[in-house]
Amino acid sequence: MPEQAFQKTVREYYKLHARHDLPWRQPEPDGTFDPYKIMVSELMLQQTQVARVIPKYHEFLAKFPTISTLAEAPLAEVLRAWSGLGYNRRAKFLHEAAQQLVREYQGVFPQSILELKQLPGIGANTAGAIVAYAFNQPVVFIETNIRTVFIHHFFHDQTDIADRAIIELVEQTLDRQNPRDWYWALMDYGSYLKQTVGSLNQQSRQYTKQSKFQGSKRQIRGQVIRLLGDSSYTRAELQTAVNDKRLDTVLQELLDEHLILKRGNSFCL
Repeated sequence: MPEQAFQKTVREYYKLHARHDLPWRQPEPDGTFDPYKIMVSELMLQQTQVARVIPKYHEFLAKFPTISTLAEAPLAEVLRAWSGLGYNRRAKFLHEAAQQLVREYQGVFPQSILELKQLPGIGANTAGAIVAYAFNQPVVFIETNIRTVFIHHFFHDQTDIADRAIIELVEQTLDRQNPRDWYWALMDYGSYLKQTVGSLNQQSRQYTKQSKFQGSKRQIRGQVIRLLGDSSYTRAELQTAVNDKRLDTVLQELLDEHLILKRGNSFCL
């Protein structure tokens, strides 16, 4: 598909169906976009649906409205605020990233992908999203919705598609005057394609199937974090509440990751 025709298709969809109401697309009173809020949204949106993220995003920012308030908060408070989103390591990474930004940059976000990648939990694509959305810089990044769009239009009948091939097209078709709006358009069009033709990411070399949550170790981890968010528990109390033979493995993993603590005979956040 010629580049101009592709851009026209994406823009026409966006013109009619843009999700301008998404909270992380709302500018500050002066028209700028807060990179802290963008970072929060990007980490929350990893492997989590938009509908689940929106209320948690509002709650989280109500509790930690600035990067300084997040950096200064105990990790236990951050984990409590994150509860319900899953993948609690993201909350820990976000907390650590805030602390590093305050410590090394006085809370002012660097505007380069290279520097942002030095933060915990921030890979190249998350860094690219922050730079594009917060600072409207014409950087190149890719994620599942964007990947779906380009596979649908340029690689439809292919498999084992490498991201580098997609990234070349992302760069060629990028709106360098207003990349923020263009990426929003790609995201919204990609979301639509997922609902109508399905997620085409299975055709990508980078695709890994998300494991089933029900009955998984991830579910047990979430249960433990949620329980400890309310009170400390002994191992016996946790076993009664969780009732799974993998509990000891999960507890050790959470201790090793510094997501929970053990004080005497009790576990806590």
